[in-house]
Amino acid sequence: MTELPHTRTRMVHWLSTAVALAAVVGASSFIQPAGASAQAPLTTKAAGPAPDPEAARYPVDCGRGPGVKVDVVDQGSADFDGDGQSETVASVRCHSGTGTPPNALYVLAAAAEPDAPPRIVATMLRTKERMTVQDLKVRGTTVSAKLLGYSSPSVPSCCPDKQRKVKWEWKDGKFALRAAPVPGAPESV
Repeated sequence: MTELPHTRTRMVHWLSTAVALAAVVGASSFIQPAGASAQAPLTTKAAGPAPDPEAARYPVDCGRGPGVKVDVVDQGSADFDGDGQSETVASVRCHSGTGTPPNALYVLAAAAEPDAPPRIVATMLRTKERMTVQDLKVRGTTVSAKLLGYSSPSVPSCCPDKQRKVKWEWKDGKFALRAAPVPGAPESV
């Protein structure tokens, strides 16, 4: 079978194809759609160190007397507001040799002054609400936990009879609480 003259590839064909392709690629770097602009790629700044929850001063009334202090029971950290500095979520309660005192849950930010303690910037749970925090997790800009509580003041503090899973999500400059349905409650319609 004989080849037709226009179907044979020669070096000149490959060379002209390469030049045409280079011209298209080169021209595309100068021609942009209207409104397009070159921007530096987005970079994620590593968050600074999280505040030490042991160094904070908490507004928890543990009574007066020697040895009465606030214990940090659990903690997690994240850069919630995107400012490059991590915040710490601390679950705290009054120190007790026995029993389970109620927890408080605070968000700490770095101190304004170099040697000052971390600042409390949000309160998620107060001890007067008589709840215990379990399964505290901080992921992204969400704080989740299981709260254990009591149906009445007559329920012994050793034995909470209510529980609820909750999430606080950082939105619009504050934490928004989102609670799961109470176990055993009818589903909302």
